[in-house]
Amino acid sequence: MSKLRAGFVGLRRGGGLVRSLAHHPQVEITALCDLDQDSLGKMGADFDLADERLYTNYDDFLNAPIDFVVIATPIDFHAAQTIAALESGRHVLCEQTAAYTIADCEAIVNAVHQTGKFYMMAENYCYFHYIREWKAMIDAGRLGKIYHAEGEYIHEIRSLLIDPETGKHRWRYTRAPIWYCAHCLGPLLMLMDDRIVRATGVQSGKNTFPNEGLGFLDMECGLFQTQKGSTIKILRSQVASRHPEMVFYSLYGTKGFVENGRTRTQGYGSSEGFLFLEEEMSEKDGAKRIDCPVSDPNAPEEARSGGHGTSEFYMVRDFVNAIQTNSKPPIDVARAMDFTIPGIVAHDSAMQGGAWLDVPLF
Repeated sequence: MSKLRAGFVGLRRGGGLVRSLAHHPQVEITALCDLDQDSLGKMGADFDLADERLYTNYDDFLNAPIDFVVIATPIDFHAAQTIAALESGRHVLCEQTAAYTIADCEAIVNAVHQTGKFYMMAENYCYFHYIREWKAMIDAGRLGKIYHAEGEYIHEIRSLLIDPETGKHRWRYTRAPIWYCAHCLGPLLMLMDDRIVRATGVQSGKNTFPNEGLGFLDMECGLFQTQKGSTIKILRSQVASRHPEMVFYSLYGTKGFVENGRTRTQGYGSSEGFLFLEEEMSEKDGAKRIDCPVSDPNAPEEARSGGHGTSEFYMVRDFVNAIQTNSKPPIDVARAMDFTIPGIVAHDSAMQGGAWLDVPLF
């Protein structure tokens, strides 16, 4: 089987994905695109790419010999670059979030349908090892029906909103915190095998940085109703003073609950959580402590070459397999919108005083 030729645009965000794909035996890195000449030169040298395979112009890049495009640019560019890549006959693996508006999301869905090419959103938190372990437990029915879930992603990135040396606004400056919701909603919706149909949101204002842009909302909270009648609550902040940063999940089912810890134990994002299974544990003893590792301890060594533990290794493997077997990627275009659009709607609700709004389904 011939190797799939991969092209990357956006080398700063895409560094982990580049390394993960470079270790895949059926993938060859054949083109890179970025505005920064230094980044292009350094990464091009890593893959022995000739100068003519290094691009600063995206349209020229799409004329390179590539089978699929990995998009890791600022999110404002995702929709246009995704659509252009699909229309050029390439499959797309796109960093989250898919887009910032429902109109752009719909345009991406239409482009996938019209071109017949594969699209997958690179939501790597769905591939955390403990999330994969929980998925097996939930699918086996041990937790019963999940009727409520919560997710929190509190990650202080003020220096990515405003350059601390120059004071220049960076691309995340105007990003509402809850727009970047897939790290919360992606794993929860995957675990619940569900979709969101209604949303409401609230925001706490800009108390810490009152004169700054939308990205400096202290906190946004979303409350969601799912297609199966369950509820989900998420919290998002990119300026709150919480160190280290935290991603937290909690799921309540008719037979118990499971949650990871709020404090790291070892490795990237790993923690110690709790599990209670009504049919397997005594109420007197209560929940037992469980390890929640991000990395798979049994994964091959090359699985640790990417970012976020071993998650990107498994994510890349699924995307490549989808292309090779002509099968739907796990986070296909419809699922990507399930993970993306509720945050857009929740923010709209928050800016309207918390009205309940319908979430369009694709």
